Amino acid sequence: MSKKRTAKDPKTDRLYSEEDASKMSGQTLNETFPSRTFDDYHCSGNVEVDFPGLCMLLDVKDVQTVRTKCPVSYTSENTSQEEDTADNHINAALKTCLKVELENENPLSATSIKISGWKVDEKIGRVLQKMLPSLSQLQILQFWQARLTDQMVVSLVSTFSLCSNLRVVAIEGNPLLKQSYYALLSEDSMITHLSLRNNRIGDDGARLIGSALSTTRSANKNLLSLNLAFNSIGDAGAAHIAQGLRLNRALLFLSLSNNQIGDSGASHLAAILGEFALTHEEVVERRKLLLEKRQSRPSVSSSTSLSTTKGENKSTSKKKEPSKKDEKAATLKEKSLKKSSEVKVPQSKLSKPGSKDKQLHTHEDHSSTSLSEHLETVDIVNPLLDQLVQYRDGQLFLPGNMTLTSLNLAGNRITEKSLHLFLVSLEMQGEDGGLLRLCLERNRFPLDCGSYVKIKDLMALRDKLEKNSPEQTEEEGQGA
Repeated sequence: MSKKRTAKDPKTDRLYSEEDASKMSGQTLNETFPSRTFDDYHCSGNVEVDFPGLCMLLDVKDVQTVRTKCPVSYTSENTSQEEDTADNHINAALKTCLKVELENENPLSATSIKISGWKVDEKIGRVLQKMLPSLSQLQILQFWQARLTDQMVVSLVSTFSLCSNLRVVAIEGNPLLKQSYYALLSEDSMITHLSLRNNRIGDDGARLIGSALSTTRSANKNLLSLNLAFNSIGDAGAAHIAQGLRLNRALLFLSLSNNQIGDSGASHLAAILGEFALTHEEVVERRKLLLEKRQSRPSVSSSTSLSTTKGENKSTSKKKEPSKKDEKAATLKEKSLKKSSEVKVPQSKLSKPGSKDKQLHTHEDHSSTSLSEHLETVDIVNPLLDQLVQYRDGQLFLPGNMTLTSLNLAGNRITEKSLHLFLVSLEMQGEDGGLLRLCLERNRFPLDCGSYVKIKDLMALRDKLEKNSPEQTEEEGQGA
């Protein structure tokens, strides 16, 4: 028998109606009568039900409409075109809705959520923190001009750790007073693709991000791509990012396009691509690591002890086999990059509609996605323990960052003066790895200058992504 509705409270009536509607669609708001308090509410995983229900319990005014989009059927191309046309009209009318993309027709299969053009205040922040962990298939979360605060970003970071499949995060057009973006790059963060465009990060924010990428004691081990375009980052900021790349061996794709980087900042970035001398702090940390390694393996021959730090020129001649994990990572990286060049890349989900930035690092996004599943299981060894460290002229030299495969510096203030530094570092990398793509368009040097022509020729030999791709080099040329 069906239960009669006797409640007179409008809020209760609304909850009943939502429960009835959700039952008709095969899902229930809750197994029992919906909770009357926010803390007692049990999320179902259906955003269309949970979001308005939670907002109501917090007495949120002007609750945004939830609009879900199911995947287009592979068997109906005409229907697909009609739906795309309809989407354009609906997008114009519902610019401030909560957009949800589903993997299939199941309302519990949300894979992407986008909040664009409306303020996420404290109450909405609480709703998201409550709701996101229940979305077991959520992979992508995007905020565009959502007016997030520093405190809210830090709170969301703790929530992200509860989202088992969330790997892609975009916070764009959202300046933060205290530049708390670095919290998204914490050592234990599982985010693999992060876009921070148009946030006025500047040199101070770049300093915090650089430290999050790596220090002598810690390093982010999961982030594969980082987009810092349009952020007023200058030479000092570029130097901080370069410092973070010294000991980071996870990041594959970095965009610093459309900033204010000149020759000084560019020289720091070029320097870490080729071999560089360790600082005193790095040498001290290396000795500590070697000591810890020796103590953890007492049976190891003394020939691999701290004496290697005093005669590193001899260490390279010792036939110590490279780490199998390093070999595995390099092999997987090469195979995945080859595979990615053969895959037809769909439109990027991190883009703002109506601009060339729709593809938002088309190559960087999707080729790195193919790597994430492989590299997550590979243990990254501290670069300070690299066996190819050499001792020369009283200094220890570490091989440059060979992990970074794509660096976008288009639209900055680099002149011909610093181009030869990139050329030297690229030639030093040889054919064993390193950069496959270096974008330097729209800087302050003639495109026919000698160093740039040589760099282009060298990159053409290495590039395993997609050659002759002017759209990719200009993809960030349109301010979002």
